[in-house]
Amino acid sequence: MMGANIAWGLMAPLSKSIMMFGAIGYLSLVSFRLGGTAIAFWVASFFVNREKVPPRDLFLIFVASLFAIVFNQAIFITGVSMTSPINASIVTTFLPIITMVIAAFYLKEPITLKKLLGVIVGGAGAILIIVSSTKLDSADSTSNRNLIGILLIFLSQTSYAIYFVFFKNFVEKYSPVTLMKWMFLFASIVYLPFGQSEFLYIDYSVIPFSVYRDIAFIVLGSTFFTYLMVPIGQKNLRPTVASMYNNVQPIVATIAASIIGVDAFGLLKGIAIALVFIGVFIVNRSKEKGA
Repeated sequence: MMGANIAWGLMAPLSKSIMMFGAIGYLSLVSFRLGGTAIAFWVASFFVNREKVPPRDLFLIFVASLFAIVFNQAIFITGVSMTSPINASIVTTFLPIITMVIAAFYLKEPITLKKLLGVIVGGAGAILIIVSSTKLDSADSTSNRNLIGILLIFLSQTSYAIYFVFFKNFVEKYSPVTLMKWMFLFASIVYLPFGQSEFLYIDYSVIPFSVYRDIAFIVLGSTFFTYLMVPIGQKNLRPTVASMYNNVQPIVATIAASIIGVDAFGLLKGIAIALVFIGVFIVNRSKEKGA
């Protein structure tokens, strides 16, 4: 989970850098990501033991692919295109809190006073993200874009939290390669009809090598590798603990975004990260002690 979230942390600034070049939009980037990863997992499946998947389980894998990949990744990349990569990475740290709330309803886990305190502290961090974004952008249209982008990132994390909670036991039935080759195949079939309106008309001759390199990392590093690792984490960790590793993402994203020059790190964003981390820590401490 640590390795997966380091790679995810690099995805937001790299995605922003690719889209800032201008030739590739968010629809195309998601298409490359889903289609390329589907191919990578199907190639990998020829080197591992094949598992039979009955039709009923294929349907459940299809539903899981909607929440874990289609809704999650399409909404995430769209959100990154509208806000800063550091903002996006901070919002991803809400995954453990969202997971806790969903688990409370689905798994009947009680929301205690300590958990509620963690949600409030984390929520204060979210408010600071919005405040810092609004202060940095004087134009109303830009501020609104930032807020919509932040909301979309939040929705993408909600979608992934649903996958974490509802499909934890199901993913233990199959190897990560078997599970993901079908999930990404289904995700590609669902999404590519939307993305083809962009990627079929790209002038690939004007795209520099650096952009192709970043796309390759997003496909193989931030997607193939991460989705190979996540099912292993799901099998060995509770949903809330597994999702806690999302806290690595804003640290990695902040460093990467500052180095490649696609975002700036300020005091308010630093305080926001601290508040969200403290909120998640309180929530997870309450689970460990049953408080």
